[in-house]
Amino acid sequence: MSEGVRINKYLAECGLCSRREADKLIADGRVCINGKPAQPGDRVSDNDEVTADGNTLKLQAKKVVLAYYKPAGMTVTANDPHAEETVADAIDYPIRVTYAGRLDKDSEGLLLMTNDGDLINAMMRGRAGHEKEYIVKLNKEPVPEDIDKLSKGVWLEDLKKKTKPCRIEKISSRSVRMVITEGLNRQIRRMWQLAGYHVKALKRIRVVTVSLGDLKPGEYTELEPVQLKELYKAVGLTL
Repeated sequence: MSEGVRINKYLAECGLCSRREADKLIADGRVCINGKPAQPGDRVSDNDEVTADGNTLKLQAKKVVLAYYKPAGMTVTANDPHAEETVADAIDYPIRVTYAGRLDKDSEGLLLMTNDGDLINAMMRGRAGHEKEYIVKLNKEPVPEDIDKLSKGVWLEDLKKKTKPCRIEKISSRSVRMVITEGLNRQIRRMWQLAGYHVKALKRIRVVTVSLGDLKPGEYTELEPVQLKELYKAVGLTL
């Protein structure tokens, strides 16, 4: 076959066994493709029927989560005719993924991309209280009174909402670290504006258990199995 994946890889992706064990099954004549004994090196596609010991195999849906460093200026949307560049344009990945949670155009940092609708729903439920961590650069040095006020929650008139309590830690003269558990529209910018400040730069460095790490703007990495397990457990899901 000239297309598809190698038969031993297919068996492994079906969760049947390792590739090495698959090679042995094939050599023993226990694997068939469309009713004929499979040979080492055969390739299979979605249109082929693969059986092992007479049992039909199906590919398991692989749950993928990417950690992507969204650059400032990029729109987080799958399709926006007015956007100069969208996240969908930027990520070249063989499996279709979409964003789990948003990040406004002017902000940068960690954005999780996935093909798992359940994870997207879990991440975007504001009442679930999933932590998101940011580094915020301000136009002037924040005073302790303002930090205390914002950390307790403030009323945002434009949104008709009071923000939930959050953690704010001053890390330099004009920069703070913020950990919030909701994602109201431009929430952090609105909060600081209410207190008389202007947010000059906003970078998200963590979403729940996943950190931005050493990623550079425009780069992404696929989460390792251990990272996936931690993330799913933290949001109340199982792999």
